[in-house]
Amino acid sequence: MKTKREDNSDEDEGREFPDLKRQKKLDESSPPPASLAFENALHTLASYDDDDDEKEEEEMKEASGLRGREDNRRAERNGHRDGEEYDDDDDDDDDPHQEANQVKRSRLVEVRRDCPYLDTVNRQVLDFDFEKFCSVSLSNLNVYACLVCGKYYQGRGQKSHAYTHSLEAGHHVYINLRTEKVYCLPDGYEINDPSLDDIRHVLNPRFTREQVDQLDKNKQWSRALDGSDYLPGMVGLNNIKETDFVNVTIQSLMRVTPLRNFFLIPENYRHCKSPLVHRFGELTRKIWHARNFKGQVSPHEFLQAVMKASKKRFRIGAQSDPVEFMSWLLNTLHGDLRTSKKNSSIIYNCFQGELEVVKEIPNKGFFEKRENGDDQNKATTADEHADVILETCRMPFLMLGLDLPPPPLFKDVMEKNIIPQVPLFNILKKFDGELVTEVVRPRIARMRYRVTRLPQYLILHMRRFTKNNFFIEKNPTLVNFPVKNLELKDYIPLPAPKENEKLRSKYDLIANIVHDGKPGEGFYRVFVQRKSEELWYEMQDLHVSETLPQMVALSETYMQIYEQQQ
Repeated sequence: MKTKREDNSDEDEGREFPDLKRQKKLDESSPPPASLAFENALHTLASYDDDDDEKEEEEMKEASGLRGREDNRRAERNGHRDGEEYDDDDDDDDDPHQEANQVKRSRLVEVRRDCPYLDTVNRQVLDFDFEKFCSVSLSNLNVYACLVCGKYYQGRGQKSHAYTHSLEAGHHVYINLRTEKVYCLPDGYEINDPSLDDIRHVLNPRFTREQVDQLDKNKQWSRALDGSDYLPGMVGLNNIKETDFVNVTIQSLMRVTPLRNFFLIPENYRHCKSPLVHRFGELTRKIWHARNFKGQVSPHEFLQAVMKASKKRFRIGAQSDPVEFMSWLLNTLHGDLRTSKKNSSIIYNCFQGELEVVKEIPNKGFFEKRENGDDQNKATTADEHADVILETCRMPFLMLGLDLPPPPLFKDVMEKNIIPQVPLFNILKKFDGELVTEVVRPRIARMRYRVTRLPQYLILHMRRFTKNNFFIEKNPTLVNFPVKNLELKDYIPLPAPKENEKLRSKYDLIANIVHDGKPGEGFYRVFVQRKSEELWYEMQDLHVSETLPQMVALSETYMQIYEQQQ
């Protein structure tokens, strides 16, 4: 059995020869031999920080675990227990991060400006619109794109799929889809060449605040690699499979200037962790980018985020209603972007208005109603002998639904159905505070609506589809509306503006979504305005063509976005 003195021999040895111990540590952390340093002296070195991430994490965990166990043994050896402080000279030297840094220093990547394989890069096949998954392992970790064939592969170590592809196919230039660094495989050096910057801009479009401010003044066309011309912001969206309802919604929202400018600068929503927000921002930047390789964009990554966030309520391959999708998208983006202190976001700043709703409910016994306990927050005025109970409340809105008059049931003398027409001002009277609208659900009531605050961007949708137990009916009524100078104060009463403020009740149309075909089938297209030249364009998936303003109002409009005149 060892004596107490023998147990403490290690401690005494450390105390008697502290200089020897420090010298030993210095020797361990000394730089590599001069010959190795001389071999790499001619090359610029970059940190090998984007490959074999999992291996480095394991090494750091292993190093920290070893240090932790060594510290515990030393504490036990010195007779220390939990909760007691002790001073050890090794603590300053034995940092777990130091060993990881040594591992990184031992694996440095050569950076070269000249690469003999740069002429093999084929920009025609590059497409960064799809999800960043390895085409072999289907993993999204550490994915590289082959700049020769355009396929995605994982990693660049000697056992990785990208390394194997470089040997089998003879494709040597790869870009990391996260760090945007370009490497030559199987040699393993990094390529630093300015000629690859255009690929980086297509992978991750960037905008300065000065460029964002000039977007609506730019009249210049851009040219794709195939020689076709396109307008930034007026590019077609690929219809993956019955996703035209998403395309027309996105194209409409791209005309809302504050919303577009917000999402063009990623720093504005850096704090947000929602994938939907970041995918929407990426799609916005790709649509408005002036250096694209092709004149269209595929919203594949955005659709994947929509499917996940909506729990497959909106999905690829199933036609949906753009009004429902617009409502869901705006509310979801607001919920993800709003701050905890204020219930506000760029969505509410653009689209939120306020309505005053007066509800007349038939009185089936005033005392019965009180026993059931109605909502106490609503201002309720009633009398024991009154026929109706009045409830008045104010509620916010993001869009207003307009009711179309029913179509005629009978054909005319020419044996043709008459397509009725109605002015927009007639159906806007629903919000004048006097017109009564009868509702059945959740209970029978007579409603009156009055707008108390107008939003900066007004979204109107025409209730063109009615669903019953058997089928869906479509109302073919045409709505006549002005493209410019929609004056609301002439048709609906508006609140008086505050002091030193001007009543802004004039609106200009910026987007008009149209449905063609039978209900439940058919397709959607959209008319949008380009502000720089005040020209109108018709957009249906990949098809983009200029049109006359008179043609905008000659179709079955379904949803509109109006911009308030400043």
